This record gives sequence, structure tokens and C-alpha cells, in this order.
Amino acid sequence: MCKGLAALPHTCLERAKEIKTKLGTLLQKPDSAIDFIIPYPEKPEKPAKAQKPSPEEALQWRDSLEKLLQNPYGLASFRSFLRSEFSEENAEFWVACEDYKRTKSPVKMAEKAKRIYEEFIQTEAPKEVNIDHFTKAMTMKNLVEPSPSSFDMAQKRIFALMEKDSLPRFVRSEFYQELIK
Repeated sequence: MCKGLAALPHTCLERAKEIKTKLGTLLQKPDSAIDFIIPYPEKPEKPAKAQKPSPEEALQWRDSLEKLLQNPYGLASFRSFLRSEFSEENAEFWVACEDYKRTKSPVKMAEKAKRIYEEFIQTEAPKEVNIDHFTKAMTMKNLVEPSPSSFDMAQKRIFALMEKDSLPRFVRSEFYQELIK
């Protein structure tokens, strides 16, 4: 197992350089006309007005972040709450990963992988999510050949962070308390 750059065997360094080169190629700025024909929207499209949940349904959210995120009203409420705490990048990353996993076209998958990497993963990204170095490195390695599971490890880490940290605060918030009355 490699520990620190000084201890890296020559083959590990070569492999790291190879991954960096392939990732760099993947992440290059668009140079084909197709990249200009299908632009990414600056902000995700707003979902249609979601129906307010019953107090019973909203009560389930305090024990299940998954149920909260799967409910359009719950997701919108949670994102608003996170925005008020300046940590909405976590929910945005989770949503982007869910959208990415539903992508069928390899070309679109590569485009979305690039956008997600640039927006959420790379160091000093505009909405950089808080993931450990190992998870970031594994995600970068997965992006050499994008697949539906490329962001799974990072998405699971962010889900766990939201579940442990953000969800309990959301459940204590005034907005949530009003929903369960």
C-alpha cells in the first residue's frame, strides 16, 4: 500500500500520471460544435409545484433522509433549509448524481460527469462538497471511464453527512415543525 509521495513506487507514480492525463483529457474545455448545441442550464430546472405532504408523511422524513429526498416537496423544503445554512451544495450534488445515474448515452454521461466534477468535486470547485481525499481520488479514478456508478462512493459519503448532520437540524427547524402540525 502506498503511503505518501516519497514512498510511492515508480509504478504507482506512473499509474497516477496516466489517470491524471486521462482525466485531464476528459475534463478539457469543449472543442466540438455539439458542446455548443446542447448547453447545460446554469441552474437546475425548477420542479413543478409539489403538493404539500400530510403531517403523517412529513413525520416519516425525520427518520428517513431517503424518503425526504424522494418526495418533491420534501426535497424542495430540505434544499431551502440547506440554502439558509449555506450548505445546499450537498443536496445539489446528490440530485446531480441521481440525474447522472439515469443517463443512458455515453456521450451525455461523459458531459455530465465533467460538469459534476467541475462543479462539486475538483479542488476549489464553485460548490465543492466535503469529501475525504480517498473518496475524491477514487471518484477521479472512476471518471477515467465514466459509468453510472462513477460517483457512488462520493454520493454515499454526502448522503451520510446529510443524514447525520443536516437532517437533525432540518427536523428541529421551524419550517419542518409547521409541516408536522
